[in-house]
Amino acid sequence: MLAFPPNPHIHKVTAADLRQRFNAMDFEGRVAKKELVMLVLSERHPSSPLANEPVCTKSQLVGYFARNTTKLAEAHRYLRQDGSIGLSGLADPKKVLDGQDLYML
Repeated sequence: MLAFPPNPHIHKVTAADLRQRFNAMDFEGRVAKKELVMLVLSERHPSSPLANEPVCTKSQLVGYFARNTTKLAEAHRYLRQDGSIGLSGLADPKKVLDGQDLYML
């Protein structure tokens, strides 16, 4: 499936609200514990100099998935060649599913 469930209740929220929800749901920690799977959905080189990231940094859209392949969140990140995350050091959430509620900018 690899998608959000059909017909969620959509809520438009601020970037701060979306980050708070994403962090509270601990997607990164759940990936580390192998409760969720993270997949790269798209990847490109960032727009320099806007991104102000080192050469060979990848601009990635990543998805966080339950074991049943339901997409639970999407986030953007700058993945540096050394494996670290650029800018704030955290993924920047774009969409988060909480039950039947889909939160997005």
